[in-house]
Amino acid sequence: MRQIILDTETTGLNPLTGDRIIEIGCLEMIDRRLTGNKLHHYINPQRDIDPGAVAVHGLTVEFLSDKPVFADVADEIITFLKDAEIIIHNAPFDVGFLDAEFGLLKLGKMNDYVAKVIDTLKNARDMFPGKRNSLDALCERFQISNEHRTLHGALLDAELLAEVYLAMTRGQEDLMIDLNGLEADGAHAKRKPLPTNLVIQLASIEEQEAHEAYLEGVAKAAKKPPVWNT
Repeated sequence: MRQIILDTETTGLNPLTGDRIIEIGCLEMIDRRLTGNKLHHYINPQRDIDPGAVAVHGLTVEFLSDKPVFADVADEIITFLKDAEIIIHNAPFDVGFLDAEFGLLKLGKMNDYVAKVIDTLKNARDMFPGKRNSLDALCERFQISNEHRTLHGALLDAELLAEVYLAMTRGQEDLMIDLNGLEADGAHAKRKPLPTNLVIQLASIEEQEAHEAYLEGVAKAAKKPPVWNT
């Protein structure tokens, strides 16, 4: 499965009022492994940049003045994203900007080219209701170092997001049938016997009470009936 971790930096917050993409960073991941294949561009927006945005990413009009415009890199971006699952933190923001840029060039929308968009912010809110779920907060939660991140940058944020996504989805493959544990036997499959020396460690009363208290806290934060009580 081919996935692309994507992030952008922009001149402001709203493409509908003329804000533009000024940086894009993408990392390729195949079967949950980063391949080293990446795409990164600084882009000349041909307009001013909001001072608040400069404070976030540090990119100035002067720095971007000799960089390519979006039209010069659009085909390369489309080719890199083609048919992949795209992983973005707060996907509506980045997709909205890419749709606006493609629209100016009459190239359709991002969903015309990709297989699927995964929003890790939405997924994090589902996993951790009532908690902070910014990229920095998730790095802290999953013990991913972001000490080198003094300013936002598309490629750096994509690298951090790749680690966060893998941490968030770790264990999903364990929910699937373990095909490595099956032995083919003609048209049938036979599971290898499980080891017989497994040690079963039961939770203590204190641990059970702590677990129940944690579940009550999750249910209270979610403000709706928990699925485990239905």
